[in-house]
Amino acid sequence: MISAQAWKDARLIWDYHQMHHAPKPSSVAIGLGSHDLGVADTAVSLYERGMAPLLVFTGATSPTTRERMPRGEAVHYRERALELGVPSSAVLLEPYARNTGENIRFSKALLEESGVDVASVLLISKPYEERRSYATARKLWPEVEIVSASTPMTFSEYVDSIQDPRLVIDMLVGALQRLLVYPDQGFMISQSIPDDVAEAYERLCREGFTSRLLPAGAARGGL
Repeated sequence: MISAQAWKDARLIWDYHQMHHAPKPSSVAIGLGSHDLGVADTAVSLYERGMAPLLVFTGATSPTTRERMPRGEAVHYRERALELGVPSSAVLLEPYARNTGENIRFSKALLEESGVDVASVLLISKPYEERRSYATARKLWPEVEIVSASTPMTFSEYVDSIQDPRLVIDMLVGALQRLLVYPDQGFMISQSIPDDVAEAYERLCREGFTSRLLPAGAARGGL
């Protein structure tokens, strides 16, 4: 049973994780690999709206995507884009990244190797990963403008799409923990976390929404 307070706290953290950027024409759109094929759909929508002339899909596989995307996250994203009518010439594939930092670094290297001049990036992620992706890109690629994007949906709609409310809240909590600990490890820029968001995070941790938290050693910088 999830308490009314836990739902309220989760909605608050959900809203904080989103950057609320307005999409704008950019040099390239980069879709970050995950279990969510909606990232590819959103990338295609932005391409069709003229927001980017080129798409990059990045991601290998992980324990949570291996069964659903056996050929790799980026490969499945690319296949989806081609099914939706994007020409293959407008899609670059980066199939090796296994975390957000590698998504950024490997995509940057691929674009440099391809001779693409990048001044701005539409960075497309799962809705609750917008802020983490933004903070990582700002750290690893500070010379370009980063605009965050994701599939437009409410917290309730996302919970319904996953059909596992407790898992969704665990993911929100885990993503916020990384915003707290990763800046000190050099993985992302530091961002201000409002007091009410920090308090909501602490309450949810106390209520046991902890399955996506980093192990103690990793949180201290041991991993």
